[in-house]
Formats: sequence, C-alpha cells, structure tokens
Amino acid sequence: MPALLRPALTAFGVACLVSVTALASSGTAFAQAKQQPAPAQQAAPAQAPTLKQMALTDKQLDGVLAAQKDMDAITEKLPENTAPDAKVIAQLDGVAKKHGFASYDDYNNVVDNISLVLGGFDPATKKYVGNDAVIKSQIAQVEADKKMPAKDKKEALDELNQALKTPAPAVENKANIDLVGKYYDKLVAALGDDQN
Repeated sequence: MPALLRPALTAFGVACLVSVTALASSGTAFAQAKQQPAPAQQAAPAQAPTLKQMALTDKQLDGVLAAQKDMDAITEKLPENTAPDAKVIAQLDGVAKKHGFASYDDYNNVVDNISLVLGGFDPATKKYVGNDAVIKSQIAQVEADKKMPAKDKKEALDELNQALKTPAPAVENKANIDLVGKYYDKLVAALGDDQN
C-alpha cells in the first residue's frame, strides 16, 4: 500500500516495524507494516498523529482477519508512493464496512492498535514481553549473526537502536494483550505473509 494511503505512523510504528524484523526472517510479519516504505518511516514528522488507543474486541479482530484478503487485493495493485484516488478510497471503505468497520480509517485504527500490541510479542515464545525487550533481543540476534554482511548488519543495528530511542507508547488497554495473544498465530499469518 502506498505510504500516502495510510496515516503516518507515530514512533510506535517504527518500533513495531523494526520488531517485525525477526518475524520477517522466519517468513511472517505484518502486511500493513510492509506497506509503509522505509523512507517514509524515517521521514515521519515529529508531529505525526498519535495513535488513538482503544479496547479491542473479538469482533474487531475477526473483522480484520476477514477483511485482510480483500484489502490486500486492492492495495497490492497500487503503485508505491502514490496518493490513492477517490475510487480506491471508496473501495477500501466498502471493504471495511463489509467487515463491520465504520470506515477505512476505523479499520486502520484497529490494525494500528493490534500492531502496537504485536510489536511487544516475542516471536519465539509468542509471549508479550514489551517492545523494548523485543528490540533488544533482535539487536543481540543481529550482533551474533556471523553470516550477515557488515553493511546490512550496520543498517539493521542503526534501525534497531533508533527504534529504542523512539519507544512505542505503553499499551493502555492491558486486556488487548491477552486478546491479541489469543489470535496471535492468525494475526501474524493474515497481516504478515508478505513482509519479506
């Protein structure tokens, strides 16, 4: 999905995206995260919109899972870094409404809340440990990787260290952690199959 299609992610988005690195190496990550190109992430203005945190429901998570295939079918056809036209926005709104959301913006807010929580899950244990712990674990993995080219290693470490400097907001609705944990495998499969 072009960067202009989704609202700019706050610092949590960069941290969540970086936390996806470990998932991407195992073949899973978040499709929504994939759709935010790296230059747009790094150029995110300091006054980027703040995530409107909400208490998630089973119905919302089911809606995201059901809508993902239709959303991907629309967004995969869009050229990178191109603003969507009214027709595309109408299609995305239609898919969102079909799956129980008030609008595409409502759908995105739910996905962003899910991503905030998923960013704190250790992909190895599938347990919530917090975003900083996930990033620190990834730093250790990258540092220990003897096969990674030096240039790639430096870039990855720079991104991970930057993510530590711009921490994700705390999850305000602690019940979201248990709910996302309940759907963890399905969410990673649905939202992350094309990250790599």
